[in-house]
Amino acid sequence: MAIELDPFIAEALAARASAVLPERDDPIRLREFLNPGFQPSHAQAGPAPDVSFSSFHAASQDGTAIPLRLYKKAGSNPGSAVVYLHGGGLICGSVELYDTLLRTYVQWTGVPFLAVDNRLAPEVKGTTITEDAFAGVEWLLEHAAEHLIDPARIAVMGDSGGGTPAAGAAILARDRGIDLKRQILIYPMLDDRNTEPDPELAPTAVWSYDNNYTGWHALLGDRIGTEEVSPLAAPARNRDFRGLAPAYIEVGDLDIFRDEQLDYAARLVRAGVSTELHMYPGAPHGYDWIGYGGPLTERWRADRVRVIQAL
Repeated sequence: MAIELDPFIAEALAARASAVLPERDDPIRLREFLNPGFQPSHAQAGPAPDVSFSSFHAASQDGTAIPLRLYKKAGSNPGSAVVYLHGGGLICGSVELYDTLLRTYVQWTGVPFLAVDNRLAPEVKGTTITEDAFAGVEWLLEHAAEHLIDPARIAVMGDSGGGTPAAGAAILARDRGIDLKRQILIYPMLDDRNTEPDPELAPTAVWSYDNNYTGWHALLGDRIGTEEVSPLAAPARNRDFRGLAPAYIEVGDLDIFRDEQLDYAARLVRAGVSTELHMYPGAPHGYDWIGYGGPLTERWRADRVRVIQAL
């Protein structure tokens, strides 16, 4: 029997079925199309009255100043923290567009979030986005004491295209001798070779194979799909998983990223890395906000809150 969309999500998707996506390989148009949807989607979670942020900058490897926002909940001082990378298929999104979601996570958990406003493709290429993410990790380690954060209790987290630099930063941290507490990957975008439609998944793909090609090609150019791609740019290219931070991974069973998540989790486990994997039934990419308030909401929310609070 074929996998079917969760009915609540199917109804939500039907309401937006008339939307016409930009053509393949037009990252700027796709950015303009997708950016307006982030804030209204995240706003479904409601207000976060106890959360505020302070602004900072970190220096990336090439010297560029990367904007940061450190979100905190009033009266909460758990000692842990999350470095967060926003989604957007490598080509769109921003910390400002994710402001509501960031406030929500901090309101729910009480854990501070350092949001990294990394640069985007096609304006930057290759491993730059991951280096921007790692600059956020380094900044938080350097300033941990003044913000009452334990350097041994820092995680990286990202969703969708933000999962790319989050997973990449976990690899960089391992390679540069930094022990992260956890990597939290929410339906992460990991493999640049995933551009040929799967007939099972293509009909319900919210993030389509054309979109996936657009995002990866914007980042990698003509190197997409070749052996020249660095695992810091596309983490599925990694060949050595030993010593990486313990992982928490979520994906829906109708997401075009499903199989790359299963493979990534399996390779982590085989390398001795503690890994928690959740695959939600009837769920396409972005199931959390497309189907907010439906049957899956309490499940993913409880899992994420538990993992974040356990740091």
